[in-house]
This record gives sequence, structure tokens and C-alpha cells, in this order.
Amino acid sequence: MRFSVTLGAVGERTPGVLGRLAALAEESGWDAVFLEDYLDYQGTGAPTWDAWVCLSAIACATSRIVLGPTVTPVPRRRPWELAAQAAAVDQLSGGRLVLGAGAGDRADPALALLAAGGTGLDAGLEALDRLWAGDEVDGLRLPGRPVRRPRVPVWIGGDLRRPAVRRRLTRWDGACVHRERPLDPDDVHDILALVTAARGDARGFDVKVSGNPHLIAEFAAAGATWWGRWIPPGDVAEAEAVIAAGPPR
Repeated sequence: MRFSVTLGAVGERTPGVLGRLAALAEESGWDAVFLEDYLDYQGTGAPTWDAWVCLSAIACATSRIVLGPTVTPVPRRRPWELAAQAAAVDQLSGGRLVLGAGAGDRADPALALLAAGGTGLDAGLEALDRLWAGDEVDGLRLPGRPVRRPRVPVWIGGDLRRPAVRRRLTRWDGACVHRERPLDPDDVHDILALVTAARGDARGFDVKVSGNPHLIAEFAAAGATWWGRWIPPGDVAEAEAVIAAGPPR
């Protein structure tokens, strides 16, 4: 089991501060720092900082930990721009990027101009895969490619109960899903059974969970590979204290 913290790039958590928090996480034994990706954090109107600029700061401030957005709303972004940003951050970090991908938070005002229900997500993911492989998409080719081969790992977010999310899990590299309650070990079994049924086995497939740390041993036994701690927006000193305490190993 590996351990992560997830932060919102909001308020006092500017790119420079997030780089400092990530360095502290690395020093304190965490294995990853993930960022929520909003233009307007959960529609609050609070100052919100671009996730990819913040991930660049994190990459420069660290040398070991995994980093990435969980999740980035792919329909809000042009695939070739997202592919180029991800490739650059993967190069900057030496191949430590994971791309958490989803349709986006329906409460996010930035998605109001887009069709509801995740229209464009599957097409966007396929375009990313092809662009990272060096293929031409809509007449464009991405000369700068990621370190990771065959691609930056893609973890699927969204509601585990939705058929489209369950289908995507069988296509990509990991799960960072949610449902109406915290995930439990039975949900991990469910996810891995889906992947195994589609592929023959689930080797190399990551499952990120969160919630009750007392269930970590049960999650690990079920096959989860990551346990994450979300640190809500607020005082930077409070986030520092949580991070400095280290993961619940």
C-alpha cells in the first residue's frame, strides 16, 4: 500500500506554497501529492490556481513522489493542450505523473458551457493516448512526448455506480472513483473483478481509496494499492501539521 495526500489549489495554497507542502510530504514519508483541478474551486469564488502550473511547482520541489490531478475534467480541456501539458510535467518530474481523469464536477461553473454527462470524455482520453504515442490526431502530432511508456498512467474518476465509469475502468490504468458513501473493501473487490473479467487479470491496475485509516489492512488485502488523505482548504499551517505527521503506516 502506498499513501497520498490530496489538496485543492485554492486560497493560500498558491503554486509556491503547494511546492513547499509537496516537499514536506516527500520528507515526511508520503508517496504522492495529488491536486483537485478547478477553475473556480467547487463554485466558491475563492482564488483558484491552475492545476498544471501548480503540478510544475510540485515537480520542481520534489524528486521521489508521484504527482498528478485527481481528477482533471477532460471535457473542459482541449486534448492536444492537455496532452502537451501532461507530457511536459512528466518530463519535468522524470516520469512521476499520473493523470486522474473524469467528466468533472457538475457543480463547477466552468462546465456549464459543456454538454452534461461527460460528453467528450472518452474521445478525449483516446486522443490523449494517441498523441502520447506519437500518432496524428485531427492533423496534429505531439513532438514532445512523456517519459512514461506506453503512456502516462490514466486513473479513472467518477461514480462507481455509473455504467460508463465502470466501462472506463476496464480500459485504463487505475481507479480513483467514489460513490454515495466511502469506498469499502468490497468495492475494491468489485473494481478488480471488473478489470479481471475484461482483461483476464488485474495485474498492474491501481486502486486508490480513502477514508477510515483503520481499514487500511483490509483495503490492502482486497487489492487496493493506494490510500489517500484529503486535506480540505483552510489554514496552511493546519495542512502542514497533517502532512508532517506522515502517513498512517
